[in-house]
Amino acid sequence: MPRFLIERKLPGIGELNTRQLRSIVQKSNAALNDMRNSGTAIQWDHTYVSQDTMNCVYLAPDAEAIREHARNSGFPCDDIKEVGTIISPTTGE
Repeated sequence: MPRFLIERKLPGIGELNTRQLRSIVQKSNAALNDMRNSGTAIQWDHTYVSQDTMNCVYLAPDAEAIREHARNSGFPCDDIKEVGTIISPTTGE
C-alpha cells in the first residue's frame, strides 16, 4: 500500500499537554476505525509534532483516502505527498 506524508498546520500544537494530545489521537483513531469499517484500508503509522505543524505518515490506497480522513476527523490536510523511496544512513553502505 502506498505511504503518504501529510502536513497539517495547527498553530500551537507543540504546546499541547498529554491529555490534549490524547484527545486528538482518539478523534483521529475514531475516524480511521469508521473508514476501515466502511472498507477503506488506511493506517496511521506515526506523526512528528513541532511547534505549529504535525507531519503524519499514513499508509492508504490513495490521497483521496487521506483527504476523507481529514474531513471525517476535522483536522487540516495542508499538503499530501506520496513517498516514493525511503532512504536511511544504511542506504550508503
